[in-house]
Amino acid sequence: MKTKNYFYGKNILVTGGTGMIGRPLVKILLEKKAKVTVVSLDKHKLHSNSIKFINADLRDFNQCLKISKNMDIVFQLAGVKGSPAMTSLRPASFFVPTMMMSINMMEAARRNNVKRYLYTSSVGVYSPADLFKEDDVWKTFPSPNDRFAGWAKRMGELQAESYKIEYNMKNISIIRPANVYGEYDNFDEENAMVIPSLIKKAFSNKKKLIVWGDGSPKRDFVHAIDVARSMIFVVEQNINEPLNIGSGEGVSIKKIVKLILKYLPFKLEVEWDKNKPSGDKIRIMDTTKLSSYGFKNIISIENGIKETINWYEKNYKQTNNRFNPFKEKVMMPK
Repeated sequence: MKTKNYFYGKNILVTGGTGMIGRPLVKILLEKKAKVTVVSLDKHKLHSNSIKFINADLRDFNQCLKISKNMDIVFQLAGVKGSPAMTSLRPASFFVPTMMMSINMMEAARRNNVKRYLYTSSVGVYSPADLFKEDDVWKTFPSPNDRFAGWAKRMGELQAESYKIEYNMKNISIIRPANVYGEYDNFDEENAMVIPSLIKKAFSNKKKLIVWGDGSPKRDFVHAIDVARSMIFVVEQNINEPLNIGSGEGVSIKKIVKLILKYLPFKLEVEWDKNKPSGDKIRIMDTTKLSSYGFKNIISIENGIKETINWYEKNYKQTNNRFNPFKEKVMMPK
């Protein structure tokens, strides 16, 4: 295993660097003495004089060309994040920008001869199964509940594969994170994922927490810090095969609700709305490949939820400053 500081002095671009995964990734890169440039459409910047911050829209190819010039490594994290319910209601607002960002950024990196590239895919690429294995993706179709997100991310993976074949771009890493959560998550009730959505609902009501479904579905949850650590690990070790990033364990929504209730600074009643859909029954990552390379997560689901709640209680006002493509006038249905 490589021990040398691979990132020392390198010019590194992190798209989506003000987000939930981007922030801990940038922190690690700074600790490794990298020269970091962060690109984001968020209003708030990172609090460090060591970072170059650029407000740019990756849907514009010329901007992608400009920001990736003279970069050694690109971490492509930028994308549209939304719940399955929101992506079903507003599929074009998710599908089109996600595709544009992926295509533009990877092509810009190719033209600028970027040496290493990491593409952030998603658990959404998988079809319903008890266990998601990396090699099964192209044997099936994405889950109907994740159809648009799944195909958008699959196209990014296919683009990477085509570049390896035609342009000999072998140094492209692909990761498929499970259900990611943590500080600086998307806490918008309309389009947030399960953990941030429940935390936001709890603090908004403080009397009753209404949860969709019966709580039986199981999901694989992974903290943003562990995802950031895995990104560093994958690039450092020059791993160029798609890898699942998760815990490898299924946690029921009932348990998630129980943990949230445990660490809330107040008591509230829970109501299960069984008339609402629960989603796929089980979505768990097979993390055998990642583990075989020697990577281990460091944050448990309980500690992760505890820290996320503590952060949200102190910083909830910051969650309103995130760029939300679903609220852009140009993307709104007429």
